[in-house]
Amino acid sequence: MTNAENGGDQNQPLHGLKILDISTMIAGPVASTLLADFGAEVIKVELPGVGDSLRQLPPHKEGAPLWWKVTNRNKKGITLDLRKEEGKEIFRRLIPKFDVLTENFRPGTLDKYGFSREILKELNPDLIILRITGYGQTGPMASRPGFARIAEAYSGFTALCGTPDRPPMHIGYPIADGVTGMFGAIGILIACFRQKTRKDAHGEEIDLSLVDSMLRMLEFSVIEYDQLGVVRERSGNRSQYAGPSNVYLTKDQRWFSMSASAQPVFARLTHTIGRPDLLENPNFATNPARVKNAGALDDIIKPWIADRNIDDIMEIFERDGISGGPVNDAADVFHSEHLRERNSFIEIEDSELGPVTMQNVIPIMTEAPGKVHSTGPTLGQDTDDILSTMLELTDAEIADLRSKNVI
Repeated sequence: MTNAENGGDQNQPLHGLKILDISTMIAGPVASTLLADFGAEVIKVELPGVGDSLRQLPPHKEGAPLWWKVTNRNKKGITLDLRKEEGKEIFRRLIPKFDVLTENFRPGTLDKYGFSREILKELNPDLIILRITGYGQTGPMASRPGFARIAEAYSGFTALCGTPDRPPMHIGYPIADGVTGMFGAIGILIACFRQKTRKDAHGEEIDLSLVDSMLRMLEFSVIEYDQLGVVRERSGNRSQYAGPSNVYLTKDQRWFSMSASAQPVFARLTHTIGRPDLLENPNFATNPARVKNAGALDDIIKPWIADRNIDDIMEIFERDGISGGPVNDAADVFHSEHLRERNSFIEIEDSELGPVTMQNVIPIMTEAPGKVHSTGPTLGQDTDDILSTMLELTDAEIADLRSKNVI
């Protein structure tokens, strides 16, 4: 699907929402991008000459940062140095023109620049401020720097990843950033709804940490320890609460993931693999029993999987109503007939690379769909336009600011 097929900006549900994004790296920019996908106008601010550190993270093609182009899509980009007095003055003039400010400095940093909560409130009483940090705005660890994998480790998430006989494992993507970005977008929408529905509601300050976001996603970990004293350990690819549930190697050397924890699904599986007797075996008759005896159950399932190619297994499982699927890599995903049919990808023109493909907007909305209209901006590409239209600065004033490296 091309971006032109996805409807006009006026039809997008967040059209009119204005966000000033001074956050860096991933979590904060993800939050604003999720909203930009549905029509919010987002201005991304970077340091002149340096830019956001995300630009330096691989992968790159001919020097162009590929990660950046997705994480900051649908945004306009300006440069501004908030540490300089001229930059602070521009920031003061910009704040009243926006509904939302997103930042991820350590607690107190904006205060040092002269932009405390009270001052921001004076500049714009209705301003919603999303503050993303590693550990939160309060607490004894608030001032510590925090990155995704550190937060994943502190929250208890990493302790669950890996096998019991090996060290805990970090996955190959900073999932805490993505999860926190989603919570950030939700927080902004909650604050917007409050302003819309309550006449006495004005600004809001959202205190969101990477650690809290990952902790919330672990659901039962806290209540399990509180009520049962259980500290859940690593179990590799094997589920600790459902069985059978593991990753198995097929005859054609593909990894196949399966979960047949629901009793009717397991019953169908036993007939598929020619072992209906398992339903009468007390070691496998119930899900708790199967979890307890997962190793023995895997020894029964593995040979059946290993004797068949993945396409054959998929066909059989679909026929018999059993859940399972291939462990896809990026190439598999890119060429997936299912994802292509659902328009899960979009091709968009990039000023540096030409046509590029990236994930399309989710969720899919019927009446007011989201839209991808641009990749992440080049450094400062919209600075002159924003300063001249929003603040009515002259060409001479803009040139003067640029000569002082304020923009």
